[in-house]
Amino acid sequence: MKKFTGLKTRVFLIAFAFGFWLGCTKDNNKSEELKEIVNEEGETETVDTSVNKKSVGDSANDLLSDANYNELKLEVFYVKGFEPENATIENFENFLNSRLHKSQGISIEMKPMAYQGKETYTTQEIRALEDSIRTLYNEDKSLAVFGIFLDGEYAENTENGSVLGIAYRNTSFVIFEETVQSFSGQTFGPSLEVLESTVLNHEFGHLLGMVNAGTPMQTSHQDEEHGRHCSDDNCLMYWTAETGEGLINMLSGGSIPEFDSQCLADLQANGGK
Repeated sequence: MKKFTGLKTRVFLIAFAFGFWLGCTKDNNKSEELKEIVNEEGETETVDTSVNKKSVGDSANDLLSDANYNELKLEVFYVKGFEPENATIENFENFLNSRLHKSQGISIEMKPMAYQGKETYTTQEIRALEDSIRTLYNEDKSLAVFGIFLDGEYAENTENGSVLGIAYRNTSFVIFEETVQSFSGQTFGPSLEVLESTVLNHEFGHLLGMVNAGTPMQTSHQDEEHGRHCSDDNCLMYWTAETGEGLINMLSGGSIPEFDSQCLADLQANGGK
């Protein structure tokens, strides 16, 4: 057997050690994405959570079309005392059925959780909270989405804007329900149902890749000054739908905004209704 000597020996050992370290690193990262859950049959199984931890809009086509996933399951948690209106969830279900192709159906399961007692939440804290309580992940032909209605407010609120909700992963969104409730009940203002429904539909619109964030535009209508939003101020995806101050003015008519024709064309071209 030929022996390695001198420089060749050192190069070989360094390369071998690096390869071994790299292999261990990949395995460790992979193991962090594996989670044991109890399935609907009451059995414990290991799932790969990485498919539900991608960027917002990455699952737009999977949500809209029936090609890869023909069923959608939503797991929506809420802090006790900050549960959305029943009518809001009914509106949301109608919204989903009107835009998504899911031949095996769409289901929404509401789950209460303990009062968190936090005044503010960062995106990192919300992700960590999701990781600790989420039980549904993509499996076979079933696509899973996680949502949560929280007490407290978004840590990045400013004097000029109170954020009502954000989409923060490809299948995850949060509604800051305490903030939403604080804007309801104003004289001549929209009802809590309309406020909740608008914010909820808007954030799910981001999961559907709107605007120009996973669902390609058919015509130019992105309000680049305000990120991934529509330039039509009557559209559901107009940027003011994310802030309480802006939404109150946007909902002067008291009805839930819908996608404008340009956003609808985008969604339909990417597999939606």
